[in-house]
Amino acid sequence: MRLGIIGLPGSGKSTIFQAVTRSNKGHRIATVLVPDERVDVLNRLFKPDKTVYARIEYLLPSGTRAYSQDGQSDESFWSEVRPCDALIHVVRNFHQPGGEAPHPRDDFLRLETDMIFADLVVVEKRIDRLDLDKKRGKKVNAEELLMLSACLRMLEAQRPLRDDTELAVAPLLKGYTFLSAKPVLVLFNNNDEDESPPPWEEPPELHNPLVVRGELEMELAGLPPEEAAEFLTAYHIKDSAVERVIRHSCSVLGLIRFFTVANNEVRCWLIPKETTAIDAAEVIHSDMKRGFIRAEMLAYDDLISAGTYQEAKKEGKVRLEGKAYAVQDGDIINFHFNV
Repeated sequence: MRLGIIGLPGSGKSTIFQAVTRSNKGHRIATVLVPDERVDVLNRLFKPDKTVYARIEYLLPSGTRAYSQDGQSDESFWSEVRPCDALIHVVRNFHQPGGEAPHPRDDFLRLETDMIFADLVVVEKRIDRLDLDKKRGKKVNAEELLMLSACLRMLEAQRPLRDDTELAVAPLLKGYTFLSAKPVLVLFNNNDEDESPPPWEEPPELHNPLVVRGELEMELAGLPPEEAAEFLTAYHIKDSAVERVIRHSCSVLGLIRFFTVANNEVRCWLIPKETTAIDAAEVIHSDMKRGFIRAEMLAYDDLISAGTYQEAKKEGKVRLEGKAYAVQDGDIINFHFNV
């Protein structure tokens, strides 16, 4: 899974990227481990040779402007972001050098409007092409045209496509990689002393916004754990930006985690909610899906309650599930398959 970190110039998106990924300046893509105490517990219980945490990738676009000098959408900027699964929209909530006050709501809407406009351009071009094909007697996908027309109406009304869940995730429209259809995590970038979100009348209906003191967190990310812990306490930071942004990233993407304990390895996997057992098997290897027989399941909490896998089995907590079973967060799964 990849999230793109976007924001207006001066919002501090590069600072946030460095704070979250702990990457050196100049890096544009970074992969981070998803912290999970359950993996640590499983590691102590099973003592595997190898422990593998789930991973999330973050992208910082190389361009600095989402719009060109004439006010038109700059597709060269958005082209890097379009393949991302979700976006982190960094909004400035600190005074700039020289004393310029922040305008979070206006800044958010400015970039949001540009994404809507960029999508509108794509939709209009595609509809024009389909209409031309119809006039030439070519067969067009009527359902696709109908969906694009619905997108056009929303975008012309200045509404992001994510407002319509069915359109946002429609398989037929997936190839368009619409910007305004992507899930968005709004991140308010505050100064060192400010812990509060900005006052905002009529906020957009988005995932719960997150407040991060970017400059402070970037400095803390470069300190040894012991020193960083002291500063976290001093600044009343319960969880670091890394932990909070990763946690919110998984949430905005609608992801859950399951675990495998096999071949002397404990591993955590990320999958969307409601993923079936057979599709979860494919995340590990396509052969597992192709030869799927059944899945041996044990809930993490049941394992902890029993103490050992063997004891959980005696208590009847280990069960067999078929292809259609919806995997739950924390499931420990052993896939049975034959190819």
